[in-house]
Amino acid sequence: MPGIMETMTQVHARLIAEGQLKPDAAQEALLPEFERIRAGLAQPARGWFRRRPEPPKGLYIWGGVGRGKSMLMDMFVKTAPVPFRRVHFHAFMQEIHAGLHEARQRGEEDAIAPVAAGVAQSARLLAFDEMQITDITDAMVVGRLFEALLDAGVVVVTTSNRVPDDLYKDGLNRQLFLPFIELLKERMVVHELVSPTDYRQGRISGSPVYFTPLNSESRAAMDRIWADLSDGQEEPLALTVNRREVTIPRFHNGVARATFYDLCGNPLGPADFLAIADAVRVLMLDNIPQMGRSNFNEAKRFVTLVDALYEAGVQLVCSAAAEPEYLYLEGEGTFEFDRTASRLREMQSEAWARD
Repeated sequence: MPGIMETMTQVHARLIAEGQLKPDAAQEALLPEFERIRAGLAQPARGWFRRRPEPPKGLYIWGGVGRGKSMLMDMFVKTAPVPFRRVHFHAFMQEIHAGLHEARQRGEEDAIAPVAAGVAQSARLLAFDEMQITDITDAMVVGRLFEALLDAGVVVVTTSNRVPDDLYKDGLNRQLFLPFIELLKERMVVHELVSPTDYRQGRISGSPVYFTPLNSESRAAMDRIWADLSDGQEEPLALTVNRREVTIPRFHNGVARATFYDLCGNPLGPADFLAIADAVRVLMLDNIPQMGRSNFNEAKRFVTLVDALYEAGVQLVCSAAAEPEYLYLEGEGTFEFDRTASRLREMQSEAWARD
């Protein structure tokens, strides 16, 4: 029986032996880094005053979609010998901004200090999924926040689809963000996970991704795919776009699920859809209706959403009232929708999805 003292290497070997994982040299090359952190965190306090030993360097794992970054981190935190938090980076930053607002309301001169202290008291290990910086409000606080957390002995492990130097690329006032990149490279080990296999894509490879009409069968098919991709876990994902909050109701490990009306029935614009496409790798969209004059605004948003997903290479899985060519039958914009229908067709092909 596996025990609570299993090492990361032992857990990985056991799951391969049980057939739950396949051998992957790129993933196995990352195990010593996790073991280094686990062993460092397990060191007992020393000396008369029971001081904690110097914390180990953190770990920044970057690489293509579906290579197993998040899976390995999930495995790692289960072996962690200290209190930890496992949270999506966007959700964590939303908490931070809320804490900063409260600290300023209390009249704190330096709002970051008490917020960072509170995080450090709650966890010695922070495990983030999908670190990416797209909003200037995040970019302007993350450097000082992480410096305070690391100085307090918190160890950070994070995944990202980008090398550190590409974080907040082309962002407003990016020069003010550059010290944070240097902090990451100095205080964390940066490791690229180069695996030839996209495991996430493999889970839906060869399966339909467009379900019509809207009935119990299509709902059941969408639910099955969601259960498989989300591993039975989910939380809302809040994105800050131009100081507004855009919420995707259901999210886990790069996979998001929302209804047509969640995204297209609300006053969202191109910036919102670009942020969504940047934050997710798979979007499951339920209940796309037929569109026309009566819901022209929703149709325009849907066209913009599909364009953003297409350009970002996001896998779209959806249920719809009709085949793509019959979703928009009359009214202004029929010509523009022909391109959207064509893209929806292309995005159903097994060869389309890409990193």
